[in-house]
Amino acid sequence: MTPVSTNGINTNQPAVLNETLDRLNAPSTVVQESAASQLGSADFLRLMTAQLANQDPLEPQSNEQMLAQLAQFSSLESNIEGNSRLDDISAKLDALIEAQTAAAEAAAQAAEAAAAAAANNAAANNSGTNPSGTQSVI
Repeated sequence: MTPVSTNGINTNQPAVLNETLDRLNAPSTVVQESAASQLGSADFLRLMTAQLANQDPLEPQSNEQMLAQLAQFSSLESNIEGNSRLDDISAKLDALIEAQTAAAEAAAQAAEAAAAAAANNAAANNSGTNPSGTQSVI
């Protein structure tokens, strides 16, 4: 039978467990994009107004094309807003992971200190002295 700790995690493979936890708790990384993929809404509006200003007056752009470009602009704006929110969420999750890691380390240290104090207390009770160092009367 494999040993299982009180939290239900198999303690027989601590290296694999630690590696998996480290991979899951690693802060996210942002992939850098090329300059062409970083065009924003201001660039889009500049291109659209330049297109309107330079169109052939005898054959203006059709309403369907104009609506399609406006829909693309709207989609761009919502994507930018969504990316901004996702970046905020990612930063908050990274901070939460760091806080959980610090709390887990503090809890482990407190558990070790409590175990050491209990061991010292048990040793003192077995030797006939109390934890303050005075002889107990039996």
